[in-house]
Amino acid sequence: MPIKGVLFDFSGTLFRIESVSAWLRAVLDARGTAVEHADFEHWTRLLTEAGALPGGPAPARIPPALASAWADRDRTARAHREAYTGLAREVPLPDPGLYDALYDRHMTPAAWQPYPDAAEVLRGLRRDGTAVGIVSNIGWDLRPVFRAHGLDECVDAYVLSYEHGVQKPDPRLFRTACALLELDPADVVMVGDDRHADAGAAAVGCEVRFVDHLPVAERPEGLRALGLPGLPVEAPGPRRP
Repeated sequence: MPIKGVLFDFSGTLFRIESVSAWLRAVLDARGTAVEHADFEHWTRLLTEAGALPGGPAPARIPPALASAWADRDRTARAHREAYTGLAREVPLPDPGLYDALYDRHMTPAAWQPYPDAAEVLRGLRRDGTAVGIVSNIGWDLRPVFRAHGLDECVDAYVLSYEHGVQKPDPRLFRTACALLELDPADVVMVGDDRHADAGAAAVGCEVRFVDHLPVAERPEGLRALGLPGLPVEAPGPRRP
């Protein structure tokens, strides 16, 4: 059966967040905060262990006081901010204003980089007439990221967890996305990097394909390798005698 629509996850699938060190450096520079190199390296390590960067490394542990917000972090914008600023506050930074500034930074388009083949794959689907939806567990509006990188024109629908009050793998998100694309789930492929959350699409009848959540430089053709519609078929090489 031909593929009529493709749903994509956002973080770790189409885009990757900047590194923890780049994230911290950008905020410190924007606020004009000068720090010693040793302090910077120390805070970077602690923020990494805390899992304070959304889309970055997972927390080494969840403080009991944040357990509820963490479990529901993608259901509401408030819970998302509470969870991640709470994790950041586990690290004693020199300026109390840095915690909200760090959270705000991660929502900016500058903090996100598309994977090398993301534009090619999305534009190929658009040329092919294949519908595209974004289904993301997230606590903020990611549409400006797509617009800033010139990819919003390739997307037909966004289904963001915080706007619906449920998070993947809840099948309602995938069912909503298919309905917005006006497609039967059996005609839709879900592409993601999370074997638990994104696999929820199978419950509504979608095929699910996975990519690895790797740094941008380490995954140049992960999306292209999935065999989605709209990409040119490479001609076979010359036959050897």
